[in-house]
Amino acid sequence: MSKYKYFIFDFDLTLADSSEGILMCFKHVLNEFGYPMKSDREIFETIGLTLVDGFDVLTDTKNNPQREEMRKCYVKKADEVMVKHTHFYDDTIAVLQVLKQAERKVGIVSTKYRYRIEQSFEQEGSFPFDIIVGGEDVTEAKPDPQGLNLIIDKFGADKADVLYIGDSYIDAETAQRAGVDFAGVTTGSTTKTDFLRYPHIYIGESLLDIFQNI
Repeated sequence: MSKYKYFIFDFDLTLADSSEGILMCFKHVLNEFGYPMKSDREIFETIGLTLVDGFDVLTDTKNNPQREEMRKCYVKKADEVMVKHTHFYDDTIAVLQVLKQAERKVGIVSTKYRYRIEQSFEQEGSFPFDIIVGGEDVTEAKPDPQGLNLIIDKFGADKADVLYIGDSYIDAETAQRAGVDFAGVTTGSTTKTDFLRYPHIYIGESLLDIFQNI
């Protein structure tokens, strides 16, 4: 088992593939507000941003004056479809359970709302984590390290004992700014080449790949 005592994960595209639900919600909002439809790839590449920043990108409008109304429309649609269209990767639950059995602390830091993450685990019937910090728990989103620092404080952890794991360059920058080690997983839109620009201990193709090599 790794030297780390605290393992903190991003959620979307790190622990679970929520892309189907996310695409449905973004497309619904773009249609409702009369914006040109974007491709699945263009939408996929916004995953990891806050919702309002994602809408700025997808509407090609910086600080879109409708961004808050669009966020509310997205959340309403997500309440209907997101959990049933979110699927944990095959190795996720097993990896988290092994960490808990080894008496390691497990946390999640995400721009996704905490209650939505909890609902996904409820659907799975497994709760192999200690703390979740979601988008509603912070005033600054990643790559600002506020959320990561908050969960580290909640754990009372020494940063030398923390590993943060995510699928995006945003996660890599968050770890760098928080001063903790980072491992990347290439299940999102960030490639291994992109990750190599940031400090890291390992870049893997899956969670299992990471935990077999750290």
